[in-house]
Amino acid sequence: MTKLKATMMWANLNHVNEMSGKYQVDLCNLSDKAVEELAKDGIVASEATKAGDERGVYITCKSTYPILAYYEDGSEVPSNVLVGNGSLAVASIKPYAWNFKGKTGSSATIVRLTVTKLIAYASEGEDDDSEAV
Repeated sequence: MTKLKATMMWANLNHVNEMSGKYQVDLCNLSDKAVEELAKDGIVASEATKAGDERGVYITCKSTYPILAYYEDGSEVPSNVLVGNGSLAVASIKPYAWNFKGKTGSSATIVRLTVTKLIAYASEGEDDDSEAV
């Protein structure tokens, strides 16, 4: 198992991602040491290459079950709290082997996700306190 410090992006912890059909989160801005440790388990990190993509070096963790998140005090992040881009976390990652249509590989699953800095997601206009005219 590998413990990573990461910035979370595109967190779909308690609702299914429309594109993948799974619960998932990108664990981003990984350190060189984290990338080395993941590689030992056969998990290959990706690197953001498009202009404006703030993920740096990252992995995407997917699950068929909701991904539970906890605060540092051990209490669970409520399911009605949506984790926004830029939230910080420590994630315990475990590799699993897969075989799909003749291809094989190793991917990461989250054993424990601890949110160390929460940036709550708010949809556009949700924080707008101005009066409607």
